[in-house]
Amino acid sequence: MNITVIGTGYVGLVSGTCYAELGHHVTCVDKDSSKIQVLNEGGVPIYEPGLAEVVERNIRAGRLHFTTDLSSGVQAADFVILAVGTPSMPSGEANLSFIEEAAIEIAPCLKRDAIVAIKSTVPVGTNERVRKVILQHTKQPFYTVSLPEFLREGTALQDTIHPDRIIIGAESEPAAALMTELHKPLATQIIVTDIRSAEMIKYASNAFLATKISFINEIANICEKVGADVNEVAKGMGLDKRIGPSFLQAGIGYGGSCFPKDTDALIQIAGNVEYDFKLLKSVVEVNQMQRWGVIDKLSHALGSLKDKRIAIWGLSFKPGTDDVREAPSLQIVNRLLEMGASLRLYDPIAMHNFSQHITHPNIAWCQSAMEAVKQCDAVCLLTEWDEFVHIDLSKASQQMNHPVLIDGRNVYRSQTAVQAGFDYYPVGRSYSKSEVIR
Repeated sequence: MNITVIGTGYVGLVSGTCYAELGHHVTCVDKDSSKIQVLNEGGVPIYEPGLAEVVERNIRAGRLHFTTDLSSGVQAADFVILAVGTPSMPSGEANLSFIEEAAIEIAPCLKRDAIVAIKSTVPVGTNERVRKVILQHTKQPFYTVSLPEFLREGTALQDTIHPDRIIIGAESEPAAALMTELHKPLATQIIVTDIRSAEMIKYASNAFLATKISFINEIANICEKVGADVNEVAKGMGLDKRIGPSFLQAGIGYGGSCFPKDTDALIQIAGNVEYDFKLLKSVVEVNQMQRWGVIDKLSHALGSLKDKRIAIWGLSFKPGTDDVREAPSLQIVNRLLEMGASLRLYDPIAMHNFSQHITHPNIAWCQSAMEAVKQCDAVCLLTEWDEFVHIDLSKASQQMNHPVLIDGRNVYRSQTAVQAGFDYYPVGRSYSKSEVIR
């Protein structure tokens, strides 16, 4: 089949590449000529493990093409998939201007009975809104479908090729049948529903996962006060099949391009129909507060942070990606700078992206984890990259003026960290000082 994907961000590029991998002829369209040039030269403008190799393979096979020419990309398409950004506005609502702009531009180019599928995360009712926009600019019959995505950065290829489920929102049986046929090689769980329910499924899914994260972080905060171990609590909870172990890892809160944006948008969607989503508001509030635990523990260990030298291990919002959008590190680093600390930052992948958000004379950009901790008073682990998980903690502590370790992701065993010479501050577990063990 001929598939055209509008937008070459995470969702668009990964989705288009995976459709090509299934044997379809795919054209990816983007207005950013520099991005298209990179792709046509065999490069990939985002960091996603394994993606570059799959892109290159499908370009060589003649199944994957990139262009800025929307008209030529859309005219022969059986499926036109909209995967443009829907960033948050100051109110928290999703900005649909890119979706509407794309709808206007594709309308005169659509072939008869083409299927326009919205893969971007959009508020309930957006597909109907887009259909009306397209109808104002074409007389060709076409179908609209909601096709929400559930990929995770860092595992996007795996999530797209082997998804838990495919959700198809369609009001037309022919469109639903064609979309089902397209996705049969990917999943046995294909749910066909109405468009508005499909739109809501995406928001409800992300909001529920965010709720699990904030819940276990609240439990972690209580565990610290009563002497329980949140790792053991989460393990015991997760064995209940009704709960499950996923998203029960206590830490410094969620970030990224999806959870913060989608929780805010769902709160606004509820408000627009005069419903006060109190639970989700609390989820967002807890998540914002959770990252300040790092600051509190630093202050407990060091007193005033003015002129203290602090290393930061990890800047991306999660391992496996260079994405720093809404990363807890952004707020933590800014607060530490405001408090007069001198920072040494290191991340295996995300330092360039992070530097686009924060520059400061009190920041030193380091080339390794060991370089970052030299002569520091403390080190904060904010992203659980394997490089940090498996680092020689004894060697790291010996590089430091005061070996204080704030483990924002709970990756180390207390005994291991303390025997390595650290005063160790995890999340949801008792603090451990090296002199106590020794």
